[in-house]
Order: sequence, then C-alpha cells, then structure tokens
Amino acid sequence: MPDHTIARTPSAYDFQLLIKNLLLCPVVDAPEQEIVYRNTLRYTYRGLHERVKRLANALTSLGIKRGDTVAVMDYDSHRYLECFFAVPMIGAVLHTINVRLSPEQILYTIDHAEDDILLVNAEFVPILEQIRGRIDTVKRYVLLNDEATPPATTIPFAGEYEAMLQSSLPEFDFADFDENTRATTFYSTGTTGMPKGVYFSHRQLVLHTMGALGVLGSIRGHGCFHRQDVYMPITPMFHVHAWGLPYAATMLGVKQVYPGRYVPDLLLELIEKEGVTFSHCVPTILHMLLKHPHAQRIDLSKWKLIIGGAAMSRALCLDAMKRGIDVFTGYGMSETCPLLTLSHLTPEMLALPPEEQAAIRCRTGSSLPLVDLKVVDVALNEQPRDNVTPGEIVVRAPWLTQGYLKDNKASERLWEGGWLHTGDVAVRDERGYVRITDRSKDIIKVAGEWVSSLELEDIIAHHPGVSEVAVIGTADEKWGERPLALVVPRPDSRVTEKDISHLVKEYADRGLVNKQVVLLKVRFVDAIDKTTVGKVSKVTLREKYSV
Repeated sequence: MPDHTIARTPSAYDFQLLIKNLLLCPVVDAPEQEIVYRNTLRYTYRGLHERVKRLANALTSLGIKRGDTVAVMDYDSHRYLECFFAVPMIGAVLHTINVRLSPEQILYTIDHAEDDILLVNAEFVPILEQIRGRIDTVKRYVLLNDEATPPATTIPFAGEYEAMLQSSLPEFDFADFDENTRATTFYSTGTTGMPKGVYFSHRQLVLHTMGALGVLGSIRGHGCFHRQDVYMPITPMFHVHAWGLPYAATMLGVKQVYPGRYVPDLLLELIEKEGVTFSHCVPTILHMLLKHPHAQRIDLSKWKLIIGGAAMSRALCLDAMKRGIDVFTGYGMSETCPLLTLSHLTPEMLALPPEEQAAIRCRTGSSLPLVDLKVVDVALNEQPRDNVTPGEIVVRAPWLTQGYLKDNKASERLWEGGWLHTGDVAVRDERGYVRITDRSKDIIKVAGEWVSSLELEDIIAHHPGVSEVAVIGTADEKWGERPLALVVPRPDSRVTEKDISHLVKEYADRGLVNKQVVLLKVRFVDAIDKTTVGKVSKVTLREKYSV
C-alpha cells in the first residue's frame, strides 16, 4: 500500500497555531483602527502591537520565562487585552483571576496555579492585602492604576504598569514554539468545593477563534460579526477569555471598546458614543441595561448581542427585540473555551412573528464547525431528534480543555467514555437545533416525572408583573419534590401567588408543559442570588429556600 503521508520540505515553514498569529495580520492590514478604554484612552492597533512588545520586555526583565505563570486581577481593559497576547506569546501562562471570588478562593487559585507574578488593579489591592502573607508562589507584584496617585499599601510593587511599559524597549522577537504549549488558566466557579482550574493551549485558542469567526461570519445580516463592526465585551475577561471573542475581534481588526468596571450609565454611553454594534453578556446584564432610564433615549437598533451563561427568557428576548436589538443565544461552558452552539435564524425564521422568533432565539442553537455534539442517554446512545426526548449534551471539539489542572479524577469524570460531559439536559429537533431543558442537577422530579425549571421560569417571566424569577425543587413527603418559584416583582406590580399559579396552570391545561407544574409553590423575594459571573446561583437558592 503506498504511503500518502505528506513529507515536509526541509526548508518549508513549520507553521504553529500560536496566539501571536491572531495579532500580526490585523496590525499590518488595519494599523490605524482604534482600541478604546472607557472615556480615558484610545490608541491604534499599531500602538497595541508596540505595547504588547513593551509588556513582553517588562515581564522578561522581571524574570518571567517560558512556562512561568502571570496572573491578572483587573476589570475589562486595554491592559487585559495586552496581557491576552503578550503573556502567552512569550511562552508563559496567563492566569485570569476571578476577582468576584472570595479572598480565600482567590488565595487558593493563586497558589494552585503557582503564579509567579501578579498584576493587580488598584481597586483590588485591599483584597490582596488580606491574603498576601499566605501567598506562597508570587515573587513580584505589578500595580495597574487608572488614578494619578498610587493606593496606600504595604505591598512592595515592582513597578506600575504604564511606567514599566514606557521604560521598556518597543521591540521583542516572539519566537515560535510548540502550539500545544499551555497558554491560559482560569478557575470555574463550580457548585461545590474549591474552584477547578481549566486550561487551554495556543492551538485550542486559535482553533476556537477560527471556529467562532467561521460561523459568525457565515450569516448574512442577522448575528454576523464582520470587519465593520465595533466590538465591546460585557462579559468579564477573567471568565473564559470573555468567551474568546477579544481574540476574534483582534483577528478581524475591528474597533474594540473596553468598559472597565460595568456601570450601566457608562456602558450605554459607550454603546452610543463609540457606535458599538457587537457584544455579549449574561441575561442579568441585558435586563439591567434595558431597565435603565438612559436606555430609553439611545438607539440600540444596530446592536447585535449574544446572550449566554444562563437561559434567556422569551420575555427578555421580546423586550430586546422591541428595541431593535439583534439578540440571540450562545452556548458553552468554561471547559469548552466556550462556544459550542449559536442560535442563528434562517431567512425563513426571520420572517416569523416576534413570539415565534423569540422562541428560536432563546434556543441553545446549532453546533459550530468542528463541534461534534450529541444528546445522549446514560449509555451514550444518541437520542432521537424529535424535540421531545431529553438526554445529556456531550461534545467533542478540538478546543475543549483536556481536563482540570492537577485533578485527574475530576478530569476522568469530565471525559468519561471519550466525550466531554456538560451536565446539561436537552432535546434536539430535526434541523439540529438544541434546546436545553435544564441542568441535570436542576431537574425537578415530581412523582417520578421530570419538570424543567427553565420552562417554568420562561412561563412565569412572561407575566407583566414579574421582574425576575428562578425555580428550584424543594423536598416534599408526598411528591418527592415540588417546584418553588422565587419571584422578584416589578416595583409597581400587584402580582399575587394566585396570578402566577393561574398562568402556569393555563400552560399545563394546553399541554405545553408537564401537568405536574400545577404543584408549583410561589414565594416573593427582594433579589435572586447570583454567582460571581452573573448567573442565577441555584445552589445558594436551594440552601436558602429548600428547607
């Protein structure tokens, strides 16, 4: 049998999929395109490239070498973008610290990741002060400061970020190395125990970028991300690299806007002033922005918005659509880099009435290129694509994490049977569109039947008197479990428990949901507990209300 293996010519370039290649072409092709930080700074891609090289020199002068770990505690900023490139480009690992974790959890992640240098925003210095005496690995600290004066602190900073860049050389030779080199580490918030370390290689991040752009650029009009867009993330850069989209935006060479700390007034001002056309966020952020008084005077009709991290209710989707926002769902998780699916609509779907469109925009969507996604039973047999039969979503793709840092047992569980297990329960229709019905741990089992908390939340959110809702299961001697709806009413609402129970019963009587939902209990609350990345924390809610 002939050998068809491609032989490499000795002099040919051995191209590695490295993060540096996402930056270099835009610098050449769009050198004068802008990068904006809040209302305080703007510079060009040419300037970005120079600052990345200066940062590489600054870090190496502090002793950082290939294989070391550089940690960052910052808001969404131009500095973070520079770290997204400079740190992995010198062969080091970027640890994006979740600043919303507790001080004890932050301490754990710093030591577990074996951070060598820590870059910290002045606003987070008080957190660092609490734990610094117990940090074992960090050798140097660098201050990130937006103010003219440094904070009062006993931390021995090796320097201030901007001053270090200015004193560093503007040239750096970024050498090639193995594309499978680890580039980033961050810690998923999880539900129990300490956060788990998730890591990705250069190859995985480059392929995720290509996969995301492949699908986002393949749609005409709706949901498209192209070179004329203006990009602003509203998802923390510490969380799954802001869904990987800063890498995609840089590769396209688009104008980028970084808002720092999320302040509703400023976010809306930047959308208007800078002409932002493409963003992504969790539902709670969209809800906050739409309800803000300033949102009523701003034209949002050019804004394309991916919603992820939690289920978007049809009520919220319809509110956004009424403002002209091209809103649609993206799905993934920390372990998947994260994008797996997007709920893009076909031209025929875009001609549907708003209610029918919203139902599709809220679905989990269809798979990205190179994503092998299945909905399976416990034996990993694929379930029928009938939009009825539920199963767990399992996936394979070239950008999925290989496991959890220093946790072989959890890594084996994650990849049991050779598929990455998401823990999400879903159905799939004949077109391949996935609809998550619940997390496996959030399904409510009433008299042996499964009741979807997400479906109940979507129904209740349709009531005009409801601002927010979360549904959990509570123990019941007769039924095993009963659903409990925790409802935040609108300030001027007179909604009652009977109103909500009646609305849910209407859906059950029409056969649209499991008849067991009529056992719903309702409780009005002032607020819904959230995780550090803005998702509803059902673990916390169960601890507080399931007794």
